[in-house]
Amino acid sequence: MASILTHSGFRFRAFHSFDQIIWPASAYSLLTMDDDFQYSSLTMNSRDRSRQLESKFPRSSEFSRQHVAAVSFAGRLGLALTLTAAISGCRVGPNYHAPSVQLQPFHNAPSIEARTDAPPAPSLDQWWVGFQDPKLTEVVQRSLAENLDLAAALTRVQQARAVAKGAGAARLPAGSLSASTTSLRQSLESPFGRISPVIPGYQRDQNYYDLGISASWETDLFGSLRRGAEAATAEAQAAEAMRTGTRISIAAEAADAYLQIRGAQARLSFAHEQIETDQHLVDLVRQRKDAGVASDRELAQAEALLSGAKATIPLLDTVLESELNRLDVLMGAQPGTYAADLKVVADIPVVPSIPNTAAPMDLLRRRPDIIAAEREVAASNARIGQSLAEYYPKLSLSGIVGSEALAPAHLFEQQGFQSIGVAGLRWRLFDFGRVDAEVKQARGANAEALLRYRSSVLHAAEDVEDAFTLLAQSENRRSELLLEIAQLQRVRDRSQESYNAGVIGLTDVLDADRQLLAAKDELAVSREGAARAAVGSFRALGGGWQP
Repeated sequence: MASILTHSGFRFRAFHSFDQIIWPASAYSLLTMDDDFQYSSLTMNSRDRSRQLESKFPRSSEFSRQHVAAVSFAGRLGLALTLTAAISGCRVGPNYHAPSVQLQPFHNAPSIEARTDAPPAPSLDQWWVGFQDPKLTEVVQRSLAENLDLAAALTRVQQARAVAKGAGAARLPAGSLSASTTSLRQSLESPFGRISPVIPGYQRDQNYYDLGISASWETDLFGSLRRGAEAATAEAQAAEAMRTGTRISIAAEAADAYLQIRGAQARLSFAHEQIETDQHLVDLVRQRKDAGVASDRELAQAEALLSGAKATIPLLDTVLESELNRLDVLMGAQPGTYAADLKVVADIPVVPSIPNTAAPMDLLRRRPDIIAAEREVAASNARIGQSLAEYYPKLSLSGIVGSEALAPAHLFEQQGFQSIGVAGLRWRLFDFGRVDAEVKQARGANAEALLRYRSSVLHAAEDVEDAFTLLAQSENRRSELLLEIAQLQRVRDRSQESYNAGVIGLTDVLDADRQLLAAKDELAVSREGAARAAVGSFRALGGGWQP
């Protein structure tokens, strides 16, 4: 009599013997041996197979019914294992489909494409070479080679890959070899020890030797292990994407620190230039005062302007030292290691053109944070199937073949041989809703991962738009500042000439100096900002690696 088991759309029939299973004629073929030891392929149900075996080996033959039963059992076992292997290919849970996202063209891209006077656009894979600064290229490459955060990210990838490999190995049979020896001296005061002296041949000192080979396999009938392996593989791929994201960040941060160093050096150069001019002015006013032409008030104003220019030096030195230390750490070295290499003042690099500004969908394949978020969606989807598989039974097979003896020489004799075969079934039938809770948690995690993926796409587009805006506006501001400085320089020169001729007072000269210093400082800040915005644009576009 057969029993019917149904659950969530799956229908199973449990038979009490293999004779009750009727196999389709085209499903399985048994490889058997006829009287002439010629192989033939027969397709039939198990009962028909038994009858044919009996006809091939008559009851009076030497093989008799025991051989027929043995061969028949072997065939049934083979069919059972074949069926088990076939069912092991089943998987419950939703199959994964990558989420689809559509992005419109970047609305700030036209302002970037209108930059016709910029150097040619570099490849996104190595965008730093586009600045045409060998020192910048050296800094970025050294950071990518020596950075400790990037090395730590690689170890996380290796860990995730090991977890994925372990999850895949869990689907395969496991075997082990065991050997042990036990030496025992029986207590004569124990219950057994009190009666042991009357046992013929009993020895108080005993040795036991065990040698065995064991194997086990969880058949994974409903794909729990397979879904777990899928999830672990997706998580390993997410870890790899996050490592790539770390690489992009390290390259961008190294370039950013380098550009801030060059910007601080440029501002320091302007400040020292202004100090020299103000010192010259102070000397001139002092001479005029000694001659009785200038007042003490005019000398005090000139000295105050000089002190103000000198006061900017400590702030700029602090910024410079901070960025040099930051860059050393990014390059995996103690602060101060490479500072001397950058002591030679160099100009802020020219900003190159930005490629692929009109291809927003490239973000989906270039941005590692988006790739990692998509892989997390895939992993959470597989976890749903893994949790759904807990509704169904789990079948495991295990066996042990070994030998136990009182002396090592007897381990390989027939009388010491022993074997065990076990088929186990585990089914969480009554757990008071624990499986339901696990499934709900898995579905919730999948919904959260999908929302995080969509959010990462929007934030990536936001990063690009912000970087494009900052770059375009920084360059517009730089152009205006260049015009302002040119005019202020003319004003300052004419003011100085007029003051020397006694036409105007010192106040006008001081005011012109102050405006010119502020404009030059703002120009350095603007150029540095434009270069950093270009780095941000390359970073936002996912530059710095080969997809």
